[in-house]
Amino acid sequence: MTNPFYDPYRVLTKIYAEGAHLKLALSGTDIEELNRARTVRTVYGVLEHDAYLSLCIRTFAARQPKQAVRILMKIALYWLIFLEKPRYMVTDTAVSLLKKLGKGGMAGFVNAFLRAFDLSQVQLPAGEEGLAVRSNYPLYALRRMRAQYGDRTEEIALARSHGVSVRFVRGAMHYLDRPHEDTPFENVYIFPHFVRDERFFAGDYTFQSVGSVAICSLMPDCERLLDACAAPGGKSVLLAARCQSVTACELHEHRAALIRGYCSRMGCDNVTCVVCDSAQPRAEWLGQFDGVLCDVPCSGLGTLAENPDIALRCSEAQLAALAPVQRGILKNCADYVRAGGTLIYSTCSLLQEENDAVVADFLRENSGFSVVAAECPLPHVRTDFGLQFLPDRAFGAGFYAAVLRRGS
Repeated sequence: MTNPFYDPYRVLTKIYAEGAHLKLALSGTDIEELNRARTVRTVYGVLEHDAYLSLCIRTFAARQPKQAVRILMKIALYWLIFLEKPRYMVTDTAVSLLKKLGKGGMAGFVNAFLRAFDLSQVQLPAGEEGLAVRSNYPLYALRRMRAQYGDRTEEIALARSHGVSVRFVRGAMHYLDRPHEDTPFENVYIFPHFVRDERFFAGDYTFQSVGSVAICSLMPDCERLLDACAAPGGKSVLLAARCQSVTACELHEHRAALIRGYCSRMGCDNVTCVVCDSAQPRAEWLGQFDGVLCDVPCSGLGTLAENPDIALRCSEAQLAALAPVQRGILKNCADYVRAGGTLIYSTCSLLQEENDAVVADFLRENSGFSVVAAECPLPHVRTDFGLQFLPDRAFGAGFYAAVLRRGS
């Protein structure tokens, strides 16, 4: 059996040092299968509490160690504080792994840190900065959220994921004797834990967020649908059951391969995958689709509870860089909607600048479109132009959708 910190360390190094996305880092690392659940829990736990663990290190470390050692210290602190493991075991495990990694010169430093660490001496900052540490939301995002949501901000920021959302095509009864939560959507349930089995590969079910299902529920049945930013393919496959044909666009070939694989696994043969930039015009698509879904690239801050690594890479500069991309995709894809057709703009963001502000700019420049007063059974807040779903009411997920119709 390997050192229990070794696999979490390998996965987290890919995320912290190489910028890998959490789920890809997990799937792309050869993890000891016997202890996979423990490794996954540790990786998610460290990322969910990254700001707090960083504060602990700053408080007690005589100097700030290099990233490799800092990652290991965060793992050790997570086990010590949140898993309540014995201090001697955590310390011995961390020191042992340092030596195995050829970093024995830091063993004394880490040993002294862990033996001296006193949780009661860690003081949270006051106000918004303290909430940023507790929630792991970037401070700039919390300030924007406070301006939008006022006193509700803390509840939103501290909301946690309810578990794994599973959409069944068939055979749900085989799993509903396990603890689960019902959702407002048929055959969609949330489980505290769910390990895929052979029925997953047979296409009996898939992992799909409640937010993704909710956005699809807003699209009317149609003949031809364009999913403009489709990877990994969940929305395309779900909508293919209600549309005669679906064109799924993706900018990168490796992500287009994910869509094709998804369709193959789910036995979906009416989705055509196209590698293209949805912000660039295609003359042959002008006015050709009854429905167009623009689930655009965004900050992803609404899914921080499910994807805690987002906090590591979502800076203000990156947020600003997304604005022209979002507007460009919506503006271009609107031209593909037939008269009387539906255009949906959606994000997994909580921030108005990615949501209503984008739709407001679009409507000012496109008088041929009007807002549809959409309805959804998942609890939401109605905004000027769309529906905002918030993590404290929507099973831990935050996202936005505006439904627009092209005039005849």
